[in-house]
Amino acid sequence: MSFFGTYISSDTKSSTTSAVPLVSSVPASGTKFTTAAVPTFAILATSSDTKSDRDKNKKRTEPKFSLGADFPFLLENDWRRMKWGADVRETLMESVRSFHPAGETVSTARVLLIGPVGAGKSSFISSVQSVFSGRVINRAMVGSSNSTSFTKKLRSYNIRGAGEKADEPTALVLCDLMGVGEGEGTGLTLHDALSVIKGHAPEGHQFSPEQPIGAETAGFVRKPSTNEKVHCVVFVVDGSRVGSYAKSFGAIFQQLREHISNLGVHQVAVLTHVDQVCSASRSDITRVYRSQAVQQAMVKAGELLGMATSYIVPVKNYCSALDLDENTDILLLKAVDHILQYVNLYFQDSSD
Repeated sequence: MSFFGTYISSDTKSSTTSAVPLVSSVPASGTKFTTAAVPTFAILATSSDTKSDRDKNKKRTEPKFSLGADFPFLLENDWRRMKWGADVRETLMESVRSFHPAGETVSTARVLLIGPVGAGKSSFISSVQSVFSGRVINRAMVGSSNSTSFTKKLRSYNIRGAGEKADEPTALVLCDLMGVGEGEGTGLTLHDALSVIKGHAPEGHQFSPEQPIGAETAGFVRKPSTNEKVHCVVFVVDGSRVGSYAKSFGAIFQQLREHISNLGVHQVAVLTHVDQVCSASRSDITRVYRSQAVQQAMVKAGELLGMATSYIVPVKNYCSALDLDENTDILLLKAVDHILQYVNLYFQDSSD
């Protein structure tokens, strides 16, 4: 089945779904922008005129929720506990380097990134690799369009160190694939996503909605080993657009989550571009867990995905910076550590 059609492989639980057309994402009109914070979502409401305005006999619209000058975008205390500093960065680095999947016959943890076109999936992979390389690199090629997926093929990236440790890859493999588009035939299909998770899709497979992965696909893996299957799925959501995604995206993701859960694969999420959600976080990323704007964006992401916010972590990708930043690294490493916890749950559940 396509996310926008009716095709689905015979080995999935559901046989049909309705077409889910998507519309372009644009900010709500009438939002007041200020430099105090970057507004990403606003709900419009109609209010009655004040006494002084009644003689004008008209209505005016005001944002029910906006990030204007009066918005308390920084809370007094962190809403999620977080530690910073060079020691924290090094501890997290070592935790990822030393990680080994709990499965006895498995050497790598395969993690699949899924999300809307332009959400930052490829940038996240490159950012994580940058942390371990000691410099900013773009290992996974990144596009700039929010409507057409730049990534067309299935690519797996084994995260490895730099210098003397370049030949010592970690056990983490991040898998990139076509993004979920906003129109029929513009992005990933449900059938192909599940085929990748089950391990049937060959490395380098080029996705096409008209040619679903099947036994006739070149390189099709008929009997995938546990090493070839996906052990955790990460949904990637753009924090700066989460309030303006079409509502039909929610139906798509929750349908996808249901099928993935039936396969016994755990799912988490990363919220990207948090530096664009709140100006205070942009100037100092350690404020991310004091930002009410980021907190609300995570709530919106949870509603979109049908997922509790405890599964969601914020990150800042290296999109324009040329040099690494210690605290940006910590957020990225914390996200990876969060993901690896659910990788091990996959193997624990499989052994029960």
